[in-house]
Amino acid sequence: QVQLVESGGGLVQAGGSLRLSCAASGRSFSSYVMGWFRQAPGKEREFVASISRSGGYTNYADSVKGRFTISRDNAKNTVYLQMNSLKPEDTAIYSCAAKFQARSSYEYWGGGTQVIVSL
Repeated sequence: QVQLVESGGGLVQAGGSLRLSCAASGRSFSSYVMGWFRQAPGKEREFVASISRSGGYTNYADSVKGRFTISRDNAKNTVYLQMNSLKPEDTAIYSCAAKFQARSSYEYWGGGTQVIVSL
């Protein structure tokens, strides 16, 4: 199993930046595909970004492409989400997730960190 803990959320003005971190413990971090998801009030949870085990492949939702960057440091057991040019519609609880098989559903989830983007 792997345990995930997010940090780095907060309140930021539109146009600003935040970097979220997700620290993992448990089984080998580098064995997992990692992803970031978000859930805004009254909305379904949505995919934000994912990164392969080695970090060589990334994927983004169209709504964040060009503004957000996912990365990982396997030596530190941490995945990051750099968020630039933030918009009020990015306001949500952001959660990281892990899965062992690339084509499977995400198996492990963190508790989330709140991001609020004000005008």
